[in-house]
Amino acid sequence: MKIKTPGRICLFGEHQDYLGLPVIAMAISKFSSLSGVARNDAKVVIRKPDINNIEEFSLNDIKYDSKQDIFKSGFNICKRFGFKFSRGFDVTVKSDIPIKAGTSSSSSLLVSWIHFLTRNADNAKNISKQVIGQLAYEAEVIELDSPGGMMDQFSTSIGGLIYLESHPKLQIDKIDRDLGKFVLGDSRQQKDTIGILSRCKNERLAILEKINEKDSKMNFNLISEPDLKRFNLSKREEQLMVGTIRNRDILIQAKNELKKEKIDKSYFGELLNEHHSILDKILNISTPRIELMLKSALQVGAYGGKINGSGGGGCMIAYCPENSSETKRAIEKAGGKAHIVNIAAGTQEDKKENIV
Repeated sequence: MKIKTPGRICLFGEHQDYLGLPVIAMAISKFSSLSGVARNDAKVVIRKPDINNIEEFSLNDIKYDSKQDIFKSGFNICKRFGFKFSRGFDVTVKSDIPIKAGTSSSSSLLVSWIHFLTRNADNAKNISKQVIGQLAYEAEVIELDSPGGMMDQFSTSIGGLIYLESHPKLQIDKIDRDLGKFVLGDSRQQKDTIGILSRCKNERLAILEKINEKDSKMNFNLISEPDLKRFNLSKREEQLMVGTIRNRDILIQAKNELKKEKIDKSYFGELLNEHHSILDKILNISTPRIELMLKSALQVGAYGGKINGSGGGGCMIAYCPENSSETKRAIEKAGGKAHIVNIAAGTQEDKKENIV
């Protein structure tokens, strides 16, 4: 059996979902794939030719060695959900999603793995893409104690363009719109994903805790800029909260624009630019190379763009439905590796590759 799952870009709500704030994300035409066959023993062998690596473990002894043990955690979560496994698997994983670059390469692979397991367990069954996303979230964020939110797992499993709200309860709305082409620019700069996520998350959670000492009902969804004057915040704390509030409100503006029969592409692009400016100047997650790549894309006519993912390196995106080839060349001239991408469907089984 072969499963393929897309990567994703975050349009709005970057560094917001783990605070309980909504996001707008789009699955893109870059995919991970996982092909597998059942074994006659309890061993799991995972071949990763893209990075010249082989991972092995036994179903009878699943202990985590790191926070990157997504294959083991995926197994454990599926077992807790009720799936049974009396034999292991030989699998091969491949991906054309930029690795460790902010496009959910690991979440995409984990979604493929969980999708595969649910279809090849002793009591295999079809479950919805949303449930697959939920299991992947539990495996990656809760089980392995990752600082991320829900966006990566649900956007890659469900696919398309989605609005995701996690507070006060999970709400996922598919947005029926094809925005056209984007260019994904990989800066090829390695980044400290966990470190940046932890810093950006923990700083603001600490501020909210300080605010809650005076108003226990206040949260990131409710607070406004005028409210901040009541809480005796430092200049840096107020700056971080203002950025969070403005990015929250930019997303609302973008969501309203996406509801229109015909969107204003220039306005939509400017919202991307505004979102990026806050990520760069307040959260401090951009880099000089990514700034040059974005500037180069805008100079040749892209409507807008932003850093994509945790930041500190990795990828940026440019919205350029009419001139994607020219934008791609400009980003590459600025030092990035560029890919023209479209909206993509979520995780899916390739019926022609059913060899288990």
